Parts: sequence; C-alpha cells; structure tokens
Amino acid sequence: MSIHADRILAVRTSKILYLDGDRVEKVFDKDYSKADVLNEALNQARVEETGLSIPKIFGVLRLEGKWTIESEYIEGDKLQQLMVDHPERYDEYLDLFTALQCQVHRQSVPLMTNLFDKMTRKIEISGLPEQTRAALLERLAGLERKNALCHGDFIPSNVLVRSDGTPFVLDWSHATQGNPAADAARTYLLFCMQGREDTAEKYMALFCQKSGTAEESVRAWLGVVAASHLVKGRFGERAFMMKWIDGASGT
Repeated sequence: MSIHADRILAVRTSKILYLDGDRVEKVFDKDYSKADVLNEALNQARVEETGLSIPKIFGVLRLEGKWTIESEYIEGDKLQQLMVDHPERYDEYLDLFTALQCQVHRQSVPLMTNLFDKMTRKIEISGLPEQTRAALLERLAGLERKNALCHGDFIPSNVLVRSDGTPFVLDWSHATQGNPAADAARTYLLFCMQGREDTAEKYMALFCQKSGTAEESVRAWLGVVAASHLVKGRFGERAFMMKWIDGASGT
C-alpha cells in the first residue's frame, strides 16, 4: 500500500490511520520512536490472546519510510459518537462502557508492563519539584498492587460498536498490568478534563458498583495518575492535573 489522503480514517497526534480494504494502517510520524511502535504492536498482540474483542494485528511494516502497524478493520461506530447522536440512550451506553472496562480488568496478561513501575518512571520524569515527586512516590508505594489488565486510556472514543452490537476496544498503546482502580482513576480524570464532571461521577458510581471496588480506593489513585499524565506535555492539561496532584502530595 502507498499512502493516499483519500484513504484517511483518522488523524491523531503523531500518526494517521488509513483504510486499505479490510485493514487499517496506523502510520506514525518519521521521528516516532521505533521502540514505542513495536511495544504498541506487542501489547495488542498479547491482549488479542486473551480473547477480548479487539482488532487483530497483522504486522508491523514501513510505508514510505514511516513505521506502521497493520491491523484488522472493524466497521462500526465509536461509542463517543453514539452518545452524542442518541442522548436518550446515554446512560445505557455509559453502562455498556463501564461493564466493558470491568471485562478488560478480569483478564491477566503476565508479560505486560507493570503499572506500578511505569507510574514510578513517569512521576520521576514529570518535571515536578523534588519534594512533590517524593510525596507522590510515597503515596504510590502505599497503594495496593494487583495484576489485572489495564487499558490506560479507556474512554468512549476508544470503544467501537459493530452493527451487531459487539463492542471492540481500540488503542492498546498504554496497556499495563496493575490495579484496576488506577485504570478507573484515569478514566474519571479524562472525563473531568473534558468538562464532563456529571458523567465522571456517574461513571465512578457504576464502576465501583460493577467491580465491587470502594470509591475511596479509586480516588486514592487520582493524584499519582494525574502526575503520570504530565509526561504527555499537552498544552492546557498541566494546570488541570496540578489541582489533583497538589491535593495528593499535600503541597
């Protein structure tokens, strides 16, 4: 395949997705890390072995000098768009979304990156003052460690619903093994960051009910999750995350 603008499915930061028949080519920018591309492909391959409904990966290749992940094309609608198009079914879609995340958390992928180790590294390079980093790392050390599959960016735009109603989970680049409460904390923060506080609170209640997790267990992760998010360096997000970090670190 060659890269053609008329085949574009989506444009994202540092990558463009193209349709090629029954396949999707995720083409990364030329300066994108080869190691990160290979790690994302490996994550997806490992998750595929759990039996979860996700696009099958076909391989990693080079297109016009750019690293590319080739995977199965799933025709359907993003859950995010369904929520917009059918507001009368919003609560039903949110329930589906939360149940699907709990299904992910019931899986175990022992070779996946450890969430605790990944968060430790991200906090250490977050650019926060040394005292703040130390306080956050101390808090992280006191949180319960588990070995569940965690998506790392579980939001409605990463769920695709096929015409037969089957939901597929997309984008496994941030997947780890760890405590599901940390994964839920990230989802909660991402809803809040989008200005959807009401949805965030509904989601929190649903997640805790479906997973049997105490709400305080999820909220305990908010500060360290917010700190780990800073490494993305996205404009406008730092001030939002700092509110949660300051509360968790006592600064």
